[in-house]
Amino acid sequence: MLKIVDRVLKYMIPDSTWKIEDSEGVYLTFDDGPTPGVTEWILATLEKYDAKATFFVLGKNAELYPDLYQKILDAGHKIGNHTYSHQKGWRMSLERYLEDIDCADDLLKSELFRPPYARVTPSQMRAVAKRFKIVMWSIVSHDYNRHLSPQRVLRNVLDQIEPGSIVVFHDSDKAFCNMSYALTRTLEFVKERGWKCKIVEL
Repeated sequence: MLKIVDRVLKYMIPDSTWKIEDSEGVYLTFDDGPTPGVTEWILATLEKYDAKATFFVLGKNAELYPDLYQKILDAGHKIGNHTYSHQKGWRMSLERYLEDIDCADDLLKSELFRPPYARVTPSQMRAVAKRFKIVMWSIVSHDYNRHLSPQRVLRNVLDQIEPGSIVVFHDSDKAFCNMSYALTRTLEFVKERGWKCKIVEL
């Protein structure tokens, strides 16, 4: 069941994907990378479980760490646009917000987009939806929340995950402790049920 905030966002952003119709696929996504030391660990862990994922990358990080960004692509994962500099849209004009997205698009060339924080205006999302496929989520792990234990973050995922779920983790130093604990156990859970971790293709 969607939380109230997700219901509001779904109303605000009607041209968006929150879940994927798939009887066996689970869609793990990672926001905010690439991040040295973290991205490599994620890639190695995904490879161990023969899992694919979608990375919603910050343009500035792809620019800072081009070799690491290339490793994501070389491993067969999908890239999505997460803006250039992790902007909260509601603090910006439409023009500035689109400029930031375009800066990332010049580097990433992806048809997928996820708004940072989901803090956007309806007009911004209407404009973005004309050029990108907006990918939201059905599960947010809250791995970035240092007030939550790794066990709680794992429960946030496993209590809701099912085929078609789009799960949000974070490719960041801040989230690493919680994310690394939850990701390995999520991958084990998915494997035990015979599901498959796939890239987002819309």
